[in-house]
Amino acid sequence: MAGLVETSLDGHVALLRLNRPEARNALSPEMMEELASELERLDPDPDVRCVVIAGSDQVFAAGADIKSMSERSFAEALRHPAASFWRRVAAIKTPLIAAVSGYALGGGCELALACDMIVADAEARFGQPEITLGIIPGGGGTQRLARVLGKQLAMEYVLTGRRFDAEMARKMGLVNKVVKKGKWLQEAMELAHTVAERPPIATRLAKQAVIGAEETALSAGLENERRLYELAMATEDRVEGMKAFLEKREPKFEGR
Repeated sequence: MAGLVETSLDGHVALLRLNRPEARNALSPEMMEELASELERLDPDPDVRCVVIAGSDQVFAAGADIKSMSERSFAEALRHPAASFWRRVAAIKTPLIAAVSGYALGGGCELALACDMIVADAEARFGQPEITLGIIPGGGGTQRLARVLGKQLAMEYVLTGRRFDAEMARKMGLVNKVVKKGKWLQEAMELAHTVAERPPIATRLAKQAVIGAEETALSAGLENERRLYELAMATEDRVEGMKAFLEKREPKFEGR
């Protein structure tokens, strides 16, 4: 029996596909647990250098499971696994790419935002419609949208619940690349393979440095970047990369 998250490997790239078509890949507690556990399983694996998270052609993830949410008490909401899920995804050190086709709404939009890069089908649609249900985003939507779009645009989309298309998302800096219909997964995998070709320790350190830019003041961010740079300088991959450059050949990075 297929799980709620299907995993496959392509070289140094892992592909995780959300598999709950009957509910438009709504993020149920079971799917959240399976996805977080799979990411945590793959994260320390030296052979996995980049992870792509994808849905189907019709939907990336249409948000939370509204039926179960409608029956949830306040006490149950406080104990819901969603709170730990978002922290667990944020703690993943391996670069994450969201491959988005169809709808990425509510928790689905937040899951894409939690990834490090987004490749979107030209017909993809994003949005945080929680306000129309009498609630607000709870998986980072308000915080990450404000950091990417700025206060005014984040306010507009969070307070109205309006959707925006892939091209608008690209113009606002939310999406890295918009591709022709049907090419979204292929393009995301190609980007992932490019990342996987880079020295894996350096890519993890670079991810930490860029994330630190969002979470710290400039002076602290610069100190953090320098510390991570010095760690990269101590790797064998740094020696190989510079030697290959001087010898005019392709480097062979081993993750050491």
